[in-house]
Amino acid sequence: MGGSSQGRLEMELTSMEACTVLGWQDHFESLMDRFGFCFPRGDLRGRGREYLKGLLSDAQRKNSWQIAERAGEDKPYGIQRLLGRASWDADRLRDELIRYAREHLLPGGESGILIVDESGFLKRGDKSAGVQSQYCGSVGAVANCQVGVFVALASSAGRMLVDRELYLPQRWCQDRARCQEAGVPAERAYARKAKLAMDLLQRSFDSGIAPQWVLADEVYGNDGEFRRFLEGRRQPYVLAVASKHRVFLGDHLIKVALLPEKIAPGQWQRVSIGKEATRVYEFATLPVGVPDTNRLRRWVLIRRHIDTQECAYYLCLAPGNTTREQLAKASGQRWQIESCFECAKGETGLDHYEVRSYVGWYRHISLSLLAAALLTVIRLAEKKIER
Repeated sequence: MGGSSQGRLEMELTSMEACTVLGWQDHFESLMDRFGFCFPRGDLRGRGREYLKGLLSDAQRKNSWQIAERAGEDKPYGIQRLLGRASWDADRLRDELIRYAREHLLPGGESGILIVDESGFLKRGDKSAGVQSQYCGSVGAVANCQVGVFVALASSAGRMLVDRELYLPQRWCQDRARCQEAGVPAERAYARKAKLAMDLLQRSFDSGIAPQWVLADEVYGNDGEFRRFLEGRRQPYVLAVASKHRVFLGDHLIKVALLPEKIAPGQWQRVSIGKEATRVYEFATLPVGVPDTNRLRRWVLIRRHIDTQECAYYLCLAPGNTTREQLAKASGQRWQIESCFECAKGETGLDHYEVRSYVGWYRHISLSLLAAALLTVIRLAEKKIER
């Protein structure tokens, strides 16, 4: 490609630290070659290309108007059509994104981990699909928002958000007229967040990902069906649970909050966890239940703050020879999906959309995840050059 074309693209991607990497343009072209089949016509492929370039740009708000403006268009109608009425399947793009992530993040047979979490998207009004007053993790309070459930794949190479589902509250699913106005498919029934997470994980499993761990917070750890889903697959997990959660300790059903008093002082172990192992806690484990037929073992993992003595609790399923330190370090890896949200919202406009429709949400979110995945791949290439 000529120097002038490369210069224009570099200007469009100035927000990327990866734009300093020689050959980044080849990564973008390779991405378009790989994912072009998701857009059945040439004009849609062109629109998809412009949208991805807009998401990767330094635009302050990466919505239809600003992306259209960067593409040299006076009106956003073509971009809006890509997110709304145009005929293409965001789920095909998602399926290819999972394969793309597996190939780049799991080289050489590494297992990686899958992390489930949700993210809120603040909205005005009541027309956007799934919007209502509900807990929004982005602000740490109840707010008028949409909520998406996501799964990230993480490994020693990096991390990517690879799948998404929009949570539709019961109130929405019971109001078919409202759903129809927002373009929600008639077959879409209410599903709690844990059920959506099972669907997300199943797609990753079906793609060939066999993670060392599945990690999730209390929303999912407290859900018995979610745990049984993983246990049925003999899938090791470390899942946060509420302090009031009950487990069988021997023949007795007991709240996990009462377990620390049953642990002798010498059974606590200090372990550094989290991003760059910057946080130190005391950990203890207690076996619960009985080993299953595949020699997996269930534990309660207790994390205690060194100064305040405040405790957090996790249910774990892992091979019987797993150490307390291994469980502790696994529990500290959920930050990686938070990092993915931060990257996608800050760099590829994950929360910049202004569409209201159900299909529009899936299309924008999917394209934003793809743009964020490209950044990860380029940064991986940068690391190889540095070495």
